[in-house]
Amino acid sequence: MKNKRAVVMMALAVVLGLAAVALAARWLLNAPAASTGRIVVAGADIDIGQRLTPEMLKVVDWPADSVPKTAFTDPAKLSGRVLRTSVLAGEPLSESKLAPAGTLGGLSALITEGKRAITVRVNDVIGVAGFALPGNYVDIIVSTETVPDPNAANAAQARERSISKIVLERILVLAVAQEVNRDVTKPKVVNAVTLEVTPEQAEKLDLARSVGTLSLALRNQVDPAAAATLGATKDNLLPAPPAAVPPPPAMRSAKPRVQPARALAPRRDCIPVINGLHASQECF
Repeated sequence: MKNKRAVVMMALAVVLGLAAVALAARWLLNAPAASTGRIVVAGADIDIGQRLTPEMLKVVDWPADSVPKTAFTDPAKLSGRVLRTSVLAGEPLSESKLAPAGTLGGLSALITEGKRAITVRVNDVIGVAGFALPGNYVDIIVSTETVPDPNAANAAQARERSISKIVLERILVLAVAQEVNRDVTKPKVVNAVTLEVTPEQAEKLDLARSVGTLSLALRNQVDPAAAATLGATKDNLLPAPPAAVPPPPAMRSAKPRVQPARALAPRRDCIPVINGLHASQECF
């Protein structure tokens, strides 16, 4: 009796399991399929400034609700375009990652419209020990000698003075040597750094490197604050020592006072004189 009941329960469990599987399969077959779209993605890692070719691209299915607004669906529209940022394999390509149509490959594709690229010579010290990498921001410092002013009011104003001053702030580093890859994090000592500047900043930088020595100061990527400085000179770098304070009157050394010599009275002879009850002295 007990065995019969166990067999019935097992059979009922199998029937119910099969029914659940059938209902789940039917629901999956009748459920609406998720909508997808096809977009163009990078077929491999592509560095900044490279010109795109069909071999670098591929078309994949992408969820329709997360397709980027400026994504491309036709690889032919990307042929010959130049990247202005590095992309990874499988990353969608959009218009914001591309240089304007017709741009040639290389460094010129990275320059923002209205700006210029200028290269300055650096060494391991000026180049912040190789930490000034593409994509970083730097300040430009010039150290020079001021020219004497012949019309100065005094000699102190007319003499030459050494000065160091920040002349340009938050300048983007486009390339170091001949490399423009912004994914590099390892410091690299080079002999030239290419900077992105406006035409006015290019003129200042060209003049600054002709009148003095340039140095780069690496700054925080997200710090836009300007450095309001007056420049460093020998006067404010090495201030004059404080003037000697005169000792108080009590501490001053007193000079001995010279007493004037008294005139010696001439020697006189005196004799006592007694007149009755009175005595006196007569000198002659």
